[in-house]
Amino acid sequence: MYSMVMFILDDVNYCHDVLSAWEEVGIYGATILDSSGLGRVRNAGMRDDMPLIPSLHDLFKNSETQHRTIFTVVDSDEQVEDIVNATESVVGSLDEQNTGFLFVMPVSHVYGRSKKE
Repeated sequence: MYSMVMFILDDVNYCHDVLSAWEEVGIYGATILDSSGLGRVRNAGMRDDMPLIPSLHDLFKNSETQHRTIFTVVDSDEQVEDIVNATESVVGSLDEQNTGFLFVMPVSHVYGRSKKE
């Protein structure tokens, strides 16, 4: 059965290293999104000089509000465990604060996914 592994990386400076670690365990396709959590946005403070309709760039100017959300679809529990171990080898234990948040969801159907040759 397929699973989606989603990892919200706390420190964007580790993004390249996490992706390299995933590649080392056979994960060659992933999507990376800039993201931000509620706590980071609140801690960054709201500016009163923001335009009435700010752009996303205006909202996320401060790098302190940034995370990276990385996700991929895998076809075995072993790959899930490999991803968890590879991720923790870079950021440290996910049980520690300020490392990230990783979760796995079942995927019932997959279309257009190809394996690297």
